[in-house]
Amino acid sequence: MTDLATPRSATGAATSPQDVDREFVDLVGPLRGELTAHCYRMLGSVHEAEDLVQETYLRAWRAFHGFEGRSSVRTWMYQIATNTCLTALQGRARRPLPTGLGAPVSDPTGALEARPEISWLEPLPDRVIAGTAPVDPAAAAVSSDTIRIAFIAALQFLTPTQRAVLILRDVLAWHAAEVATLLDTSVAAVNSSLQRARAQVAKMAPLDEFSSDLVVDDPEVQAQLDRYVTAFEAYDIDEIVAMLAKDVVWDMPPFTGWYQGAEAVGRLIENNCPASKAGDMRLLPTSANGQPAFGVYMREDDGVWRAFHLQQLTFGEQGVERVTAYFDTALFPLFDLPTELDA
Repeated sequence: MTDLATPRSATGAATSPQDVDREFVDLVGPLRGELTAHCYRMLGSVHEAEDLVQETYLRAWRAFHGFEGRSSVRTWMYQIATNTCLTALQGRARRPLPTGLGAPVSDPTGALEARPEISWLEPLPDRVIAGTAPVDPAAAAVSSDTIRIAFIAALQFLTPTQRAVLILRDVLAWHAAEVATLLDTSVAAVNSSLQRARAQVAKMAPLDEFSSDLVVDDPEVQAQLDRYVTAFEAYDIDEIVAMLAKDVVWDMPPFTGWYQGAEAVGRLIENNCPASKAGDMRLLPTSANGQPAFGVYMREDDGVWRAFHLQQLTFGEQGVERVTAYFDTALFPLFDLPTELDA
């Protein structure tokens, strides 16, 4: 009779607890980045994604002695992570951006309304999922197209089950039968959910918003980013407007308003930005969801620039097509950005 108390490796061989722990770490440790991306797609929050990845690893470690190798370790971990996310999503409201609240475009000269009680969609620091080897056949699991903010925002309009089906089928390329087994449902039900999910996502945002040929290291792109920084740090509203696409969209959670059109955004900045002259703002570059982003700092009366908000940019052929300004300074440490800059 098999001694169930004897630790066994994934191959079934008896071994010491220390060997099992080492084997577990060696097998699942490299998956942390892509699992974080997976949980982020499901939840729309980097904070919650990291917590759920921790929960996934804990559940996996507890069950590792029973892993029989009927699937790959990667598939097994995704099964655990997906179920962990589905449990966490029970009774949860979706995480929107202001553009997803259903309100019409806002008046750039009007008062700002903040709704901090809403659980807003969060950006994902690229550094959190960095390190997946390009030669890895599963590298598509963390490609920039699959974490583009427009895609994540559209996923929020799906039910948790529809999110899981769409992500597993279209991002991870699982077979319908595999998804059906994970969700304890039929292949027909999976295909039906996938069809509805695809239609809803296509309705919320065009597919070309999910992908971009932007290469930040390209000299021309870098020149545009430098120009953008210079315009803000000089508080040159005309130059900022000149860099925006004609129909640019600007939103800034937790403020509920959203704005469209370069001239409207210019008026918004002129009427509501605390800056008044060159040098009042400084920008530090970072990246989020495979897109360029900046930590924006505002100089206060003591001469210190303090964290103000995080800007995420979507570039297109006509210039900056979308800016989401996250007024949540708790995001700065996640991006390895300081909260203060000395004079």
